[in-house]
Amino acid sequence: MKIKILEFVEGAQKADGVTVVIDVFRAFSVSCYAFYAGVREIIVTDSIDEAFRLKEKYKESVLAGERDEKKIAGFDLGNSPTEILLSNLSGKILIQTTTAGTRGLLSASSSTELLTGSLVNASAVARYIKKINPETVSLVAMGYRGKTTAEEDILCAEFIADRISGGTKDFSEKICNLCNTSGKRFFIPENSDFSPPTDFFLCTMTDRFDFVLKAIRRLDGNISLVKTEIE
Repeated sequence: MKIKILEFVEGAQKADGVTVVIDVFRAFSVSCYAFYAGVREIIVTDSIDEAFRLKEKYKESVLAGERDEKKIAGFDLGNSPTEILLSNLSGKILIQTTTAGTRGLLSASSSTELLTGSLVNASAVARYIKKINPETVSLVAMGYRGKTTAEEDILCAEFIADRISGGTKDFSEKICNLCNTSGKRFFIPENSDFSPPTDFFLCTMTDRFDFVLKAIRRLDGNISLVKTEIE
């Protein structure tokens, strides 16, 4: 099995085989917590206008997302797992758009199968890929705002690659140290309204969930995320 680690939207566009688009801080951690909180479906779009259109179409829906890390005007929620856990989402449809992660999903048009990736379900992703045993796996680290290498996304890609290959490398020290590097923004007081410290800890709870999120292309050009339990 060939495993490639790519970055940014450009990497997503080049990705082939089974593709995992990774956004640890915070898009695809949010997606996992949303299913944990009881949403029945997540629809991913890269357009704010399209998100509002979908909100009109699906009455039992909630808008969640960010631009420049902050909640979009008129949205119900930002891009925060803390907000997700404090909300009543049971039975709702979550409509999600972010700066990096959701753009990466929509850009990975050459993939044979498409998954989201984050630390909270990294081992489940690896187990699923080992089970289906594809010839090629593309791990796409979306980075900070889709433009700058993000240590947490590269670390997640390395973690998944290690587990696919049967490794048992201990990544815990590097994950904890993210609070001093790419994750230190969560501990800046002026960011607490949209990026609280609890988000850091929720996003770095490695292997909290035993499911993968499959990305299925919709006829309207958007993507549905489907939760699949992994044994």
